[in-house]
Amino acid sequence: MRILVVGTGGVGSAVAAVAQKRDFFEQMTLADLDPARPEALVARLDDPRFAAAQVDASNEASIAALATDADVILNAADPRFNPPIFAAAFRTRCTYLDMAMTLSELHPEEPYSKPGVMLGDLQFAEQERWKEAGLLALVGIGVEPGLSDVFARYAADHLFSEIDEVGVRDGADLVIEGYDFAPTFSIWTTIEECLNPPLIWERERGFFTTEPFSEPEVFDFPEGIGPLECVNVEHEEVVLVPREVECKRVTFKYGLGDEFIDVLKTLHKLGLDSTKPVSVRGVDVAPRDVVAAALPDPATLGDRMRGKTCAGTVVNGTGKDGKPRRTYLYHVSDNETTMREYGSQAVVLQTALNPVVALELLANGTWSGAGVLGPEAFDAVPFLDLLAAYGEAHGQLELD
Repeated sequence: MRILVVGTGGVGSAVAAVAQKRDFFEQMTLADLDPARPEALVARLDDPRFAAAQVDASNEASIAALATDADVILNAADPRFNPPIFAAAFRTRCTYLDMAMTLSELHPEEPYSKPGVMLGDLQFAEQERWKEAGLLALVGIGVEPGLSDVFARYAADHLFSEIDEVGVRDGADLVIEGYDFAPTFSIWTTIEECLNPPLIWERERGFFTTEPFSEPEVFDFPEGIGPLECVNVEHEEVVLVPREVECKRVTFKYGLGDEFIDVLKTLHKLGLDSTKPVSVRGVDVAPRDVVAAALPDPATLGDRMRGKTCAGTVVNGTGKDGKPRRTYLYHVSDNETTMREYGSQAVVLQTALNPVVALELLANGTWSGAGVLGPEAFDAVPFLDLLAAYGEAHGQLELD
């Protein structure tokens, strides 16, 4: 398997660090707009299977030209670049993977009750085209979405006879020393998903939206993280899971914390979340890009971080024995461990693990398919078994 990775930020670099420990691929080309980033990464890896290249992720032709010898394109760029990367994969007949789907657009009249263009709509519109071509686009194969969807599929196949709700719950106790405010993941993406109207799916109602940070609940996260208030956030699982998993409701809630929510609300009030360029002394610049540039790169914060992050899926319903059941399937990533073993901070490493596992399953033929599919469309057991073989076994808790 010959893989082109578009984007060598935190997650793209962590993908390379994880893949280096495996032998399922022949070559991995790491590409970025700034050629110095992949060149430094390849030098650090010191492995002949890795190569560096320059690519403009906003330009389909640029990506396609680089992918002529590739079997797979792994999109590790911001989701705003999904359309050209997705199109380049189809053009070059490459298998496509991403970790976040095409962006949503607000409903023009009722944004806090009705969805407009939903996450991934632009990609799912290409479903038949990809299927007829015999090509696979495996979308949303990070940790959330990604592993969270695998958990939902596993629960449906092996733990439950009937599911009432699939609820993704994410929380962490990570602390970053030396900064008053420093996000552990891309602030551009975080602003997008947290300030957009959260999406909820119900079988009887379909898709609908709510106000940002709605329906707060306290969830007690495992392995010492403890109770955190979680709120509704826009996320791909709500779109993906109902496509393959029989259930009555799907939600996504994130333990953001009061301080983080207050910062996001302030950015919104000031218009600093906007992606529309404004003129500053004759230079057009998007306010959100300024915010991202002013904050530290999350990929560089590992040495200052301590604590754990937890990603998981709560499933409520009726167990295989006919009794009520509420189960939390989860994965915890400890920053001390990820820095020691991979040189990557916990949040980006936890995200990067899953596309590499998926690539290995595709390479050995365990997973296969055609069309635009999410992780919940595939057998969960081989994925979870291989994740454990990577030294990253998941956990399972029965909740009251």
